[in-house]
Amino acid sequence: MSDFGALSLVPPLLAILLAIVTRKAVLSLFLGVWVGGVIYTGGLGVGQTFTWIASALGDSVFHAQVVIFLLLLGSAVAMIWRIGGSYAVRDWTMDHLDSQRKAGVVAWLLGIAMFFDDYANTAIVGSSVKDVSDRLKISREKLSYIVDSTAAPVSTLGISSWVAYQLTMIEEGYAATDLAASEIPDAFEVFLQSIPFNMYAILAIVMVGIVVLSGRDYGEMLGAEHRAATTGLVSREEARPMQDVAAELGEPDVTNPRLRSFFLPIAVLIVVTLGSGLYTGYQPGATLQEMFTGGDYAMALIFGSFAMVVSTYLLAWFDGHLTLSESVDATIDGFSLMLTAVTILVLAWSIGNVANDLGTGTYVAGIATQTLSPAVLPAVVLFVTGFVAFSMGSAWAAMSIMTPIVIPVAWELAGTHTMVAVVVGMVFSGAIFGDHTSPISDTTVLSATFTGADLIDHVRTQLYYAITVAVVTASLMVVWGVTRISPLVLLVVGVVVLTGLVYALSALDARRRSIDPVQTPAESTDD
Repeated sequence: MSDFGALSLVPPLLAILLAIVTRKAVLSLFLGVWVGGVIYTGGLGVGQTFTWIASALGDSVFHAQVVIFLLLLGSAVAMIWRIGGSYAVRDWTMDHLDSQRKAGVVAWLLGIAMFFDDYANTAIVGSSVKDVSDRLKISREKLSYIVDSTAAPVSTLGISSWVAYQLTMIEEGYAATDLAASEIPDAFEVFLQSIPFNMYAILAIVMVGIVVLSGRDYGEMLGAEHRAATTGLVSREEARPMQDVAAELGEPDVTNPRLRSFFLPIAVLIVVTLGSGLYTGYQPGATLQEMFTGGDYAMALIFGSFAMVVSTYLLAWFDGHLTLSESVDATIDGFSLMLTAVTILVLAWSIGNVANDLGTGTYVAGIATQTLSPAVLPAVVLFVTGFVAFSMGSAWAAMSIMTPIVIPVAWELAGTHTMVAVVVGMVFSGAIFGDHTSPISDTTVLSATFTGADLIDHVRTQLYYAITVAVVTASLMVVWGVTRISPLVLLVVGVVVLTGLVYALSALDARRRSIDPVQTPAESTDD
């Protein structure tokens, strides 16, 4: 890999800037990849551009598995719609969720419960709450924020695909130190110690709760909620939703929609995915922990989504809603629902290939780790990892770059396993922060997809909250670096500070806009 230095930053930053300014994600991503090809080859770079795009799928089994998962999930979404499952859950939620606060709390708590994988999390929560959210005049931007800012953070705090991956990165980081094998702690033990220091993830989840329970917003989210409350438009008039099931599939011809048509396929997805994860991690004599951490979660998601599709076929046949031919047609229509998401993901992965070949992550990490002190190391790791994830569009890529670099640095500067656990928590936090602020992040794309939001509108509105949480997290970690006060105490302080900021910033922004800081729909939500 050649050393392109600061030029390596140009393609991802250009793609992100163009996406935010023009709101044209596909065009912006393609231009970013093309500029990378020009830099890499020194010529037109067209051949290299399409090589990166092709390798985003062809050279990565994981990427191909994600695409298969999405297509199967699109099929299941279409089938659930056609057999009336979405209408049944809409009618049920409208009877039980009669306020924006209740709907927001349900989405938030459901997101916390789906901790085992962020992809499945966004699909389940977004699909479950979208209809009632629309009926209660919650903006699509707000629902996307609730889903996105819960899914990835909660996946780093429990046994999940994220943790399984990060454990291998911890082992690689320790392998780069001068410690003997007998002195290196168990990677899972380091992960457990890192949880209280994964402050961005914890506080991001708390922030969602504060926003939902208080009913207060600021920044562009306040404008989106004001639009939804006063006009009933849950998306901008010019918005391009990542997925619009009703527009693409039409109204289902079901006179008596049943709740089981929605909840049974969802249950099948959860049970089969978790069971497959354990099964793929099984080895003779393996403990439950080892089965969880050794599982192939990408393949487990494919098994789960395939079983979900099969369950919808069986329901369609058993209830007499669709013939086999009609079910096959619905499956093909479901594939088309995911076309935009798959296109953007492939181009986002291509940008990741560009950044990898140009050495973007290594360049940024190398500069940041040259002159550091233990007091500021955690905050620096947070923002550097965030920038790498933001630029590459992948939290996992950021973790793979940063963890093996910062663990030896932390050990050299402090010589304690505690500091190693701290920087591991900060790598997690930074990776999620970068995810939340980047329009080329896979979890950002999927959150917008399953909530039916415009991708760039989702990023622009979530950005204010993500930066707020990141600044509070960095401030708390600087305090920890100087005082070594318990991180649990700092987390309590962080919750209080975030609560105060939400109330203060919402009041200031509402006064500036001359609107009510708490948006309440002016019209009844009953049809």
